[in-house]
Amino acid sequence: MTVEDSTADAVLFARLRTAWQEHDPVPSGLADRMVAAVAAEDLGREYALLTLVEQEGLAAVRGEADTATLQFSDGRTGVVVHVTATESDQRRIDGWVDGTALAIRLAQGDREWAAEITGPGRFAFDAVPAGLSALRLIIRGADGEPTEFRTPQFEV
Repeated sequence: MTVEDSTADAVLFARLRTAWQEHDPVPSGLADRMVAAVAAEDLGREYALLTLVEQEGLAAVRGEADTATLQFSDGRTGVVVHVTATESDQRRIDGWVDGTALAIRLAQGDREWAAEITGPGRFAFDAVPAGLSALRLIIRGADGEPTEFRTPQFEV
């Protein structure tokens, strides 16, 4: 491509731009609507962090259902949590993380429990009362450094 060709292309593109601006201008407010659409898309992605994967019954873990499986991910780390109601009206939480777990804690309000890490990427909590909960995991990152992963709150 020569200098003359690139100059001719620039002139042609300028004429096309002018024609579009005159005959089919960008709608007013389009930029603001696009920003809102992108923000709403992020909300959908954040909501997808807490995905109900498998459930027996319709009431998740809150009602008479015995079990629920939840999946959390931030694109780098994935966690699957299986919640089971026990006979003593408590919950057992079994989980799996796709990485080397250094520490795992479950929080409910001001209360916290440390997980029993039972194998590579596997952890469990026994005798957890029903309520809003969140997990905080410290895992070994790809660079070998510890990184933190937090789940949104979920009902057990």
